[in-house]
Amino acid sequence: MTKSLDVLTLGSVVVLIALVVSGIAPFDRTTWWMEVAPVLIGFPVLWLMRRGRNYFELTRLVYVLICVHALVLILGGAYSYARVPLGFWMQDIFDLTRNPYDKIGHFMQGFVPAMVARELMLRHKWVNGGRVASFVGICVALSVSLIYELLVWFAAVMLGQGADEFLGTQGDVWDTQSDMLFALMGAGIAIILLSAWHNRQIRQMTNWSRRGGW
Repeated sequence: MTKSLDVLTLGSVVVLIALVVSGIAPFDRTTWWMEVAPVLIGFPVLWLMRRGRNYFELTRLVYVLICVHALVLILGGAYSYARVPLGFWMQDIFDLTRNPYDKIGHFMQGFVPAMVARELMLRHKWVNGGRVASFVGICVALSVSLIYELLVWFAAVMLGQGADEFLGTQGDVWDTQSDMLFALMGAGIAIILLSAWHNRQIRQMTNWSRRGGW
């Protein structure tokens, strides 16, 4: 059993426990399902990637980031983003006009996909060099943010008033734009802070060359 598998196993157990607890009595059941859907889809995919002829495991760093992102989504689903207690605490501490927890979610929406995309680019050799992979990672993170905002818009159209908890705009007319800005910030900060660490873990798992690294 590899260290990466250990991280994925432990992370999956923690996420599963959080998922079950959050699903017992969420603030709004429909919102809960929509918020945790990426977790319900993503973790089976991670385990399927480890089976069969096309076996593929990610670095420990990326597994940890995915698990943290999953916990952020689960907490937001349990309370709805506009009502998460952590957000109210931050609102009081920083004297904000709204609960900012959804911005944490969008920050992670850029932070984690950027690193996942960066790893896939380098490990599969789809691009040549860490700098290009980092740039593509940021582009992928922004694309994920855009697709999410389109899905939110679609949900608002389909559910009408019932989508208010899922939208979590809290009266902010610029909510969509600020959401994407936070995703961009998350992606950029992830690349700046974690690329060197990420490169080392990739080199430990593969024969990826240092040349062209970030």
